[in-house]
Amino acid sequence: MESAGTASATRAITPPDDAAAIDLVRRAQAGELTAFNTLVLRHQDAIYSLALRFLGNREGAEDATQEAFIRAYSKIDSFTGDRFRSWLFTIVSNVARDELRKQQRRPQRSLDEARDDPDRPDLDPPDRGPTPESEAMRSDLRRALEAALRELPEDWRMTVVLADVHGLSYEEVAQSTGVAIGTVKSRLSRARGRLRDLLRDSGELNDAPARHGDGGDS
Repeated sequence: MESAGTASATRAITPPDDAAAIDLVRRAQAGELTAFNTLVLRHQDAIYSLALRFLGNREGAEDATQEAFIRAYSKIDSFTGDRFRSWLFTIVSNVARDELRKQQRRPQRSLDEARDDPDRPDLDPPDRGPTPESEAMRSDLRRALEAALRELPEDWRMTVVLADVHGLSYEEVAQSTGVAIGTVKSRLSRARGRLRDLLRDSGELNDAPARHGDGGDS
């Protein structure tokens, strides 16, 4: 599921639900704390990245990440199936929405400031030498994109971050956000279009490729 030249520039690495991950979940459900701690280490960067891009400030993202894992630990016995990643994203999505409503009561640190923090290298792409994406991430386009994300409605922003930054499928996004797949497709299409419009208005995007994303009811 690929965005048309916008959020793909901020692609994050999100661990898949492979057999090893599900084994860790089953062991955590059996009371093995070290297994849950391994799950935390496996997913903490992706969870923090999602919270940061949704909230736009480091302090709120750190609080949301910590609270998400606390809730996950307390609810681990309720998990069934084999989509632990989606289940975890559901929790952090709800926590991030709660945190968003608290932000105005405390000073905020911008995403650009947080990205420059040497303690958060996970917010930048892996260093494989200069590539168009890595260069874009450090350019005005990257900053314009992050600003554009913050202009989207909450539901659209969460959808596009889950799909285009973390690479979740329609089904996983639907599970994580609690809406129908048709609604996910509609929100994603509208969010991508709005991002392109905002980037064009900022002068950072002149010739966007054609969008692909199915419509549906929001």
